[in-house]
Amino acid sequence: MTKSGIIESIIATTGIEKPAVSAIVEALLSTIKDDMTKGENVYLRGFGTFQLKTRAAKTGRNITKGTAVKIPAHVIPAFKPAKEFVAAVKAKVKAR
Repeated sequence: MTKSGIIESIIATTGIEKPAVSAIVEALLSTIKDDMTKGENVYLRGFGTFQLKTRAAKTGRNITKGTAVKIPAHVIPAFKPAKEFVAAVKAKVKAR
């Protein structure tokens, strides 16, 4: 599902007009991005956590040249689903 699909689904569920739903979805995503760029995690109870993970420095391989490449330590965004969310997905997939 894409962002526009999410917007259309919310419109169908709530009956709220498209400009309002689009603004809310954009504001939500912008808030999550802004908080994560500040170094903060975002917790959505019952859904999951958007968190920052630190990757340690390591040595990788450039497969085209066959040389070793040093990859510095870095921080990446990650999503960890809540237990309720995981359980709901497992139940739906198992029911298929």
